[in-house]
Amino acid sequence: MKSTRKGLRDGDLFKDTYERLNCADCEQVLKTTTDSDNVFDLRTCPECDTQYKDLR
Repeated sequence: MKSTRKGLRDGDLFKDTYERLNCADCEQVLKTTTDSDNVFDLRTCPECDTQYKDLR
């Protein structure tokens, strides 16, 4: 599982005009799951189920 920062650098993610993170393969907006026990949020593509860590 990559971080969102590494995904942006590698071209796996991109930001749209509203600064939302999108999957480069599916062009879908990533969904966010927040868990209070973790230091990071989990971002998931709804179409291809690829997951990324997003540090808070």
